[in-house]
Amino acid sequence: MTIRSRVKKRIISVAVAALMISTLSGVTMDIWATTIKDVEQAIEDTENQLEEINDNISDLEDEQDLLDEQMEDLNAEIINILTSIDLLEDDIVQKKADIELTSQAYEAALQKEQDQAEAMALQIRFMYETGDDTLMTMLFSNISFSDMLNRVTYAESVNAYNQEMLNQYEATRKEVRDLWDQLEADKASLEADKAEMEEQKDYCDQLMAQLQKQSENFAAQIARARQEAAAAKALLQQEKKQLKKLQEEERRKEEERRRQAALAAAAQNPPKVTNNTNYSSIVDNATGSDKGKQIAKYALQFVGNPYVAGGTSLTNGADCSGFTYRVYQDYGYDISRTSYSQRSAGRGVEYSEAQPGDIICYEGHVALYIGGGKIVHASTQRTGIKVSNANYRPILAVRRII
Repeated sequence: MTIRSRVKKRIISVAVAALMISTLSGVTMDIWATTIKDVEQAIEDTENQLEEINDNISDLEDEQDLLDEQMEDLNAEIINILTSIDLLEDDIVQKKADIELTSQAYEAALQKEQDQAEAMALQIRFMYETGDDTLMTMLFSNISFSDMLNRVTYAESVNAYNQEMLNQYEATRKEVRDLWDQLEADKASLEADKAEMEEQKDYCDQLMAQLQKQSENFAAQIARARQEAAAAKALLQQEKKQLKKLQEEERRKEEERRRQAALAAAAQNPPKVTNNTNYSSIVDNATGSDKGKQIAKYALQFVGNPYVAGGTSLTNGADCSGFTYRVYQDYGYDISRTSYSQRSAGRGVEYSEAQPGDIICYEGHVALYIGGGKIVHASTQRTGIKVSNANYRPILAVRRII
């Protein structure tokens, strides 16, 4: 894939990602639902939206990673081009220096060729101007014929030497000129290569600028998507808080309905009691809070009702912890269901400070204190709910709920 096509693909990816962000931005987040069902639906919608935003962030980050890799590759290519340009510039400088030296050598060779030509021209002109006089002089002079031949031979050899030197100088000049022309051609080629490299660098710089702009665009989209994700998370927390509040309100309403139903049922079907008046006087004569005494008297209404393992019904049957759990729940207090966990409910007090409504904890058993050293509790399947002495077995703890 070429650089141009990769850039085109990145531009398309940016456009698609931007469209997705815009679409998500337009989704309305409403947390003002008033029913549990509405809030649960709002939570589901927000969770789906948050998942979509996170998926989009992941896609954008993948695209930016690919873009960063492309920018790294392009940057390496630019560095290679710059290195090549530097090397070409060095070669061009060296070629210019070689051309300068070759130019000087050419001028020197040309000068030698011209000097040799001029020297030969002088000799020829001298011989021409002297004409036959020189030959006649040699014929009628006192020199021997042998000397005359030697002089003629010498003159011819001098001319041949001069011609040979002229030919050598001319050949040298042509050789230097050919080298000069070759160096000029090499320099022109290097300059053309440099110009092409500079053009490639300009193109790469343009691509890098486009990729940088895309990278900044991706970064902005990711930042915006993360802000939307943070907003969706905050909204989700608010919706969950609202759901918890509505569920708590519904639970309290249900507890109140059950309590009222239990009170109405107890009023219509009074439980079997034994000496209840005496037990009520015990509660009244004890030291403690009014709320604790109310709870103790309320629990005493169910004396005589059955013990049912795992039960929490004050009329149809309850076990020991189910009995204390239901009594307190009917008064709007939420305590743990088991006898073991009720041993940690509320705050601990000494048995000597026990008041009506306190929970008396035994090994594997719990009861409600009514005062005067007495408890009301779901005892056994044989005896059901009854009143007993508080110290009928070792006391492990006393817990005050109110």
